[in-house]
Amino acid sequence: MKLHKAALAGVAILLMSFQAGCALTEQYEVLKTEFLGKAEDAKPKPKPKAKQKQKQARENGLSPETEQEALETEEPSSVQQDGEEQKPLGDQEIHAEDYAFLTLTQEEQTVYQEVLKTALEHTENTEVSTLDTEVLERAYRAVCADYGGLFWMSGYVYTQYTRGGELTGMEFTPKYIMDYEERQRFQQQIDGSVEELLAGISITDTDYEKAKYVFEILAQNVDYDSSVEHNQNIISAFLNRATVCQGYASAAQYLLKQLGIQSVIVTGRANGESHAWNLICLDGAYYYMDTTWGNSRYLDHSSQSGKHVNYSYMAMTTEEIERTHTFDNSFPLPVCSSMACNYFVRENRYFTDWNPQAVGTLLAEVWNGGGEELAVKFSSQDIYRMAMDYFITEQHISDYCENISSIYYLEDEERYVLTFHFSSS
Repeated sequence: MKLHKAALAGVAILLMSFQAGCALTEQYEVLKTEFLGKAEDAKPKPKPKAKQKQKQARENGLSPETEQEALETEEPSSVQQDGEEQKPLGDQEIHAEDYAFLTLTQEEQTVYQEVLKTALEHTENTEVSTLDTEVLERAYRAVCADYGGLFWMSGYVYTQYTRGGELTGMEFTPKYIMDYEERQRFQQQIDGSVEELLAGISITDTDYEKAKYVFEILAQNVDYDSSVEHNQNIISAFLNRATVCQGYASAAQYLLKQLGIQSVIVTGRANGESHAWNLICLDGAYYYMDTTWGNSRYLDHSSQSGKHVNYSYMAMTTEEIERTHTFDNSFPLPVCSSMACNYFVRENRYFTDWNPQAVGTLLAEVWNGGGEELAVKFSSQDIYRMAMDYFITEQHISDYCENISSIYYLEDEERYVLTFHFSSS
């Protein structure tokens, strides 16, 4: 990132370049189990009425040659064994209003509930109500999208049962990355971190206030770091305070659900890389939120990297997010067109026509009040460029900010946002 400077008529105008992006997240290479080949009929065993079992799984990142395949004679069972301790449900409960769940067929919803119950109870396996591996996969993906807090699970194994050459049943076995006791220890630590992070917001606040708070608290307190452990789940975000896009999206979904806001994890690509973000529902309307890109960095006047909360990515329309993101279509998504909870609209920083006096008044308020930053959004590229020319190129910012000697600014031409950063240096 390069810092640009142009000294014009005694006022130093500096362009701060910023970075908002994400390394390869491998979202569904981690959270989704893919399978090669089809179940084959096994040779009959001498034992009468015994079902044959074929287990198929593919470890994350492994080649097809390492895929496990095993044939065993065993009756499938999802019933708790005698003497086995029943695992209680975690803090996360099954909700009928979860977004991805509602996009599924009735059969997929049934399997979704079976998958989620198995994960929450931390049980070894369960026989699911389908023989279709694609139904199981769609249900599993939907669970992962609706529940960002399943940090103890990463992938699954399915087991198919045949009798006389006919498929008769299928068993779902989660791939746990920790045992139940370790999960409980992590959960206690996460609960403490979440309580601390949510201390400044109330369940009675507005949907907009809740979403803005979560967006800011994650952008300001969690760094982007692809080397951190557990970077594909909420452990990294809440305990290490460093993560990647999957961790940001999972943490945002987790916090918003605590506050009663419907949110789901969406995956796709951005800047040519795999990426994850959120779809959120505020006051009955849907928006896209990308907390990873909201946590931007720039070079300040001393060439030091500084954090910048980029509100352009807090509550986006479909048209806005499609300028930089593409969806993987894991489940149907709504067309988001509302601007009612857009940050710039709610904070009176959105301009639909050219009004230099109104923008200048905002600049003066921030400057005279000792503020550090002002971001404004325009409805079109033409108005955005007029603002750039008027306040930056022609230096009319000095008409509103008395005795100003230097100004840094950030350009976002894709979203028509101009950010002024005031410095005393």
